[in-house]
Formats: sequence, structure tokens, C-alpha cells
Amino acid sequence: MTVAAPWVDDPFAEAVRTGRGPLWLRHEDGRRQHLDIERWCAPATGADHSLLRRCAGLGAPVLDLGCGPGRLVAALLALGVPVLGVDVTRTAVARTVGLGGRAICRSVFDRLPAEGHWGAALLADGNLGIGGDPGALLRRGAELIAPDGLLLVEVDPEEVDERVVVRVEGPGGQLGPSFPWARLGWSAALRLARAAGLVEAERWTSCGRRFLALRKG
Repeated sequence: MTVAAPWVDDPFAEAVRTGRGPLWLRHEDGRRQHLDIERWCAPATGADHSLLRRCAGLGAPVLDLGCGPGRLVAALLALGVPVLGVDVTRTAVARTVGLGGRAICRSVFDRLPAEGHWGAALLADGNLGIGGDPGALLRRGAELIAPDGLLLVEVDPEEVDERVVVRVEGPGGQLGPSFPWARLGWSAALRLARAAGLVEAERWTSCGRRFLALRKG
């Protein structure tokens, strides 16, 4: 029997295919968190450019973890930055490749190309929540970047430190399988980053979104 997989056998894959929502993460207690699928499927804009500038300034290849529909991959390529996207959703990988980018269908915890040699790795659009264990994810990010590389992380606008079980919800209440997720603000993310052997290189806010640049300590 095949077990349904989150982000694959749920409304996310169809939303990536069409470029349209609405889409939410539904918590066990009934709360819903909006997923901005239309922005993810559109060209990079707003705060995205603050990430892109920092990647372009490194002069080194970039790994986009949880690349989704590929807008950051496409934008980095347009800037002449070598970049590889990673995502578990085949539809997302196909869309990224359709934009002219390179992407592979794997988990960020699977074996990946050039581990320990990436100039930067991105965890944007809430992807610090992947797997529901941000400490493990930050340790994984530290393994992937070069000794002088950066892990560029988008954190929650609120000072939150939350571990939850959620499901992707689509139009009409369609629900996918449940999975663990996390939300962290600056303080919680920095605490776990230090435990992962990372230190703060920079923090910034752009268009209401918050980011951290982390390097190996």
C-alpha cells in the first residue's frame, strides 16, 4: 500500500501546476496559515531581491532548499549565479526546470550534490519548518555550505517558537496527509543556530519579511 506524502499527494502539487490557490496549512486545532502560492509561482519580487543580491555578491553556487515552483532559481540564473533547486514535489521540480533552472526531486536530508561546497544555501518562504525539527534542519544546512559559505534563512515575522502538526488544505476543504512543521522567529532561530554550530552574520527586514544570514562558527 502506498502511503500519501505531504507536498506530493495533497493540494500543493495541483496548486503549483496551476499557479493558483487558495492554499493553507491547517493546524490540528483548526487554525489556518495562508500559503502564498501565487507569489511563489510569480517572478521574484519585493523582499526576494534582498536575498538575490546577497547570493549574487558571493560569487559562488547556491542551493535552494525547498525551491518550490522555482522563482528564486530562475531569478538567480538571470543574475548569472549558478544554482540548484531541491524539492520533494515533482511538479515543483518540473516547473523549475521549465523556467530554465536546474532542480532535483529529493528531500533536503537526502544525499545532495557537492555537500560542503555550496557558497550559500537558502531556506526561504517558511522552509525553516521543513521536517518539524528546525535544529536538525539547521545542522543539515551547516553540512551543505562551504567553510566560508552562508545559510540564508527566512524566519517568521513574529517572535514565535512553535512545533505543530499540519495538513495542506486546498479549495473546498480538500486536505492532504498530516506532517510535522515548525515556525520560528529571530530569537528562536538564533538559539538553534548556535546549537548547530552557526553564528549570525547579518539580519535584515524587507517588505515585512525577516531574514538571517548564518555562517559556521
